[in-house]
Amino acid sequence: MTHDQIAAAAQALLQAERTGLQTGLLSLQYPAITLDDAYAVQAALVAAKRAAGAKGIGWKIGLTSRAMQQALDITTPDSGVLLDDMLFADGATVPAGRFIQPRVEAEIAFVMRAPLAGEGVTREDVLAATGAVAPSLEILDTRILRADPVTKAARKIFDTVADNAANAGIVLGAQRHAVDAHDLRWVGAIVKRDGVVEETGLGAGVLDDPVTGILWLVHRLARYGLGLAAGDIVLSGSFIRPIEAPSGSRFHADFGPFGQVHINF
Repeated sequence: MTHDQIAAAAQALLQAERTGLQTGLLSLQYPAITLDDAYAVQAALVAAKRAAGAKGIGWKIGLTSRAMQQALDITTPDSGVLLDDMLFADGATVPAGRFIQPRVEAEIAFVMRAPLAGEGVTREDVLAATGAVAPSLEILDTRILRADPVTKAARKIFDTVADNAANAGIVLGAQRHAVDAHDLRWVGAIVKRDGVVEETGLGAGVLDDPVTGILWLVHRLARYGLGLAAGDIVLSGSFIRPIEAPSGSRFHADFGPFGQVHINF
C-alpha cells in the first residue's frame, strides 16, 4: 500500500467508528496488502487518535489461541494499542451506541512496573518487569465488515490488524497478584452472559502460557524500535472464544481465587 492508501484506510476506520457504519474489507480493496501494511494502517489510526487527545495506556495481544488462529488461517498472534478512552471501571455500563458489534473476551492482564524492550528479552525478564497480574475482560469491536455482503468473503488478518486488532475496550478486575503467586497456565474463568455460562477456559490456551504472549509482543515491538513502558497494561490474549454483547446484556467473569470482573451493555 502507498502512503496515501494507508492514510485513507485509517481515515475510513475513524469515520466508521464515528458513524457506526462499518467500512469495507481492506483485503478486498487492496488484494496485495501485507501484514506490514496492516500495521502501518493501525499506526496511522492510533496516531490520529493521539493527535485528537487520546493517550496510550498499553497493548493488547490477540489471536493467541489455536482456535482463533485456525479461524483466520494464520499461525501468529497480532497486537493493538490500548488508549485511555477504552478503559471501563469494573461493573460499569457501556453506553448504548458506543460500539458497533461488541464482543467480550476473558484475559489475564499484566501491569508493568519496569520498561521492557529488545529482541533479547527472555521469559525471566518479563517476570521481573511485571508489577502485577489481574483478571480482565477485553471488549472487541469491528469497524470493518466481518464479511463482504457481495462476495461473502470473510475478513482476514490484515483487516483485523489494521482495525487496531479489533480493540475497543478493557475492564480490569479489582484484584492484583504477584506474577508468580499463581500458575497462570491454570488460571481460568467461567464467563456468564445474563447469568448463563457462555464460555470457560484456562490461561494455557494462550500460547501454552500467558507470559509467552508478553514475550512475543516485546520481540515484535523490538523490530520497530519500540517496547513496553512502566505502567503499561498488557492484555496477554484471550483463552475463550469471543461472546457477542448485544445491548442489555450483563457479563460476569469468575476467575475463582484470581478474582472477578463485571461489565454491562
